[in-house]
Amino acid sequence: MAIQRSADRAVGERIRGRRLLRGWSIRYAASRAGVSHATWSRIERGLQAANNRFMLAAIAGALDCAQDELAGTGVPAPDRTTAAARAGVLDLRRALIDIDLTEPPAGSAPPLAELRRSVTLIDALHQACDYAGAARLLPDLLRDLHTETAGPHQREALRLLCEATSDASSVLRNLGQPADAWLSAERCRDAADATGDPVLRGHAAYALARAATACGSYQRGQTIAERATDELSRHLALPGAPEVLGSLFLVAALSSQRRQRLEDSRDWLTEAAALSRRTGETDTMSMYFGPTNVNIWRMSIEVDDGDPAAVVAIARRTDPTAIPVSVRQVFYYADSARALARVGGQDREAIRLLLTAERIAPQHVRTSAELEQTILALLERSRRQAGGTELRGLFERVRRA
Repeated sequence: MAIQRSADRAVGERIRGRRLLRGWSIRYAASRAGVSHATWSRIERGLQAANNRFMLAAIAGALDCAQDELAGTGVPAPDRTTAAARAGVLDLRRALIDIDLTEPPAGSAPPLAELRRSVTLIDALHQACDYAGAARLLPDLLRDLHTETAGPHQREALRLLCEATSDASSVLRNLGQPADAWLSAERCRDAADATGDPVLRGHAAYALARAATACGSYQRGQTIAERATDELSRHLALPGAPEVLGSLFLVAALSSQRRQRLEDSRDWLTEAAALSRRTGETDTMSMYFGPTNVNIWRMSIEVDDGDPAAVVAIARRTDPTAIPVSVRQVFYYADSARALARVGGQDREAIRLLLTAERIAPQHVRTSAELEQTILALLERSRRQAGGTELRGLFERVRRA
C-alpha cells in the first residue's frame, strides 16, 4: 500500500473521526499508539503527515481499525439508500443531456394523465427527502415528458417538464452534485421559456439561482435572482406570482450572504417577510413560501455569518410543522442544532435536534457536509457529557453515507 509522504488533511480527519467515535482524548489515543500527543495533534490537523507505514500502522492499531481505512483506500460499507441515491446521479445526468428541447424526441410516451401522476409522485418523494426514490424514477419520466412536448399536449408537457426538472435540480443539489443541478435548472429554464409563462420563468430562475449559488457562483446567483424579481414584479396579478417572487427574494438573500454582504441579505429577507405577511402560508409550486419558510431561511443565513443566539430565538418562535414537508423542516432542526452547538452549553439539545433531523430526513442529514462538521465539533465536547453514545452513532451513520 502506498502511503502519502506529505501532510494529508483527509487522513487527519479520518483519524480524528475514529478517535472521537471511541470517545478518547488525543493524549489517551497517542499513549496507545506510543507517539507524543503533540505529534498526534499535528497529524489530525493536517500539519504533519503520517509519513511512514509504521506511524500509520501504530495509529490504526491504537484506534482498532484497518490501516487502509485511515489512508482512504478502504471505505466503510455505505448506507444502502444513500449509496443508491448517489448511484442514480449518472442515469439522471444522462437523461438531462438527452432531453434537450432543440433535439427531436424519439419513441412514444405514456398518457398525459399518467405523466401527471408521476410528476406528483416525484414531488412527494422530493418533499420527503427520499432522494434515492426520486433519482431512480426521474430519468424515465424526463425522457417521457420530453417526448410528450412534441405531441398535442405540448404546453402541459412543458409545464410538467419544468416541475420535474426543478425537483431534479433540488435532488442533485442536496446530493452534493451542484454542476448537475445547474444542468437540470437550465432544462427547467428551457421548458419555462418555451411556455412563455412569466410565473414558470420565475420558478425556473429560482432553480437556476439556487444551483449557481451551490456551485459557488454567488454573483451569478445574485444576478439571476435580481433580474427575475424585476421581470416577475410586472406580473404580480398572475396566480402564483407573489409566492414565486418571495422565493426569489429568499435566494437573493442567500446569494448576498454567500458574498459576505450580510446587511444586503437581511434587506432581502425583510422584503420577503413583508410579502409573506400578505400571502400567508402557501404551497404554490411546492415552494412553501410564507412566514414560516422565511424564518427557516433566515435561520440558515444567520447561522454561519450572523448571530447564533438570534437563530435560537427565531427557532423558538417558529413552528416548523406549519410546513408539512421534510425538505423544509429538516433545515429548521439542523440549523437550530448548528446554532445551539455554537452558542455553547446547549449540546444536549443540539444532539436531540440533530437526531430529530435525521429521523425525518435521514438521506439529507447523512449527506450534509455542514452537519458532519457540527457533529465532529459536538463529539469533541461529548466524552464526559450526556448524549455521547447517540452522537457517536449518528456520526458513524454520516461517515458511512
